[in-house]
Amino acid sequence: MSVAPVETDRPASDQRTDPDRPWVTIVWNDPVNLMSYVTYVFQQYFGYSKEKATTLMLDVHQKGRAVVSSGTREEMERDVEAMHSYGLWATLRHDV
Repeated sequence: MSVAPVETDRPASDQRTDPDRPWVTIVWNDPVNLMSYVTYVFQQYFGYSKEKATTLMLDVHQKGRAVVSSGTREEMERDVEAMHSYGLWATLRHDV
């Protein structure tokens, strides 16, 4: 099993300074899943339209990652776990 990259562009202590800032779920590009499958997962789990799911999938594929949801930490933990259950690489962090 591979591990998704870790966000390191900000010190961890910065995440404790603004508790009202929302959390985000990030899906990372991987060498395993087909683009059509990633689009399918975004449609099925998040209920996104085909157009929005395709746009997010292209961000994952071309930019290496995409923010696919935002909300409370608990909600984002649930979304990350769901993405893992679909076989996608995902992490969560405070929104920028």
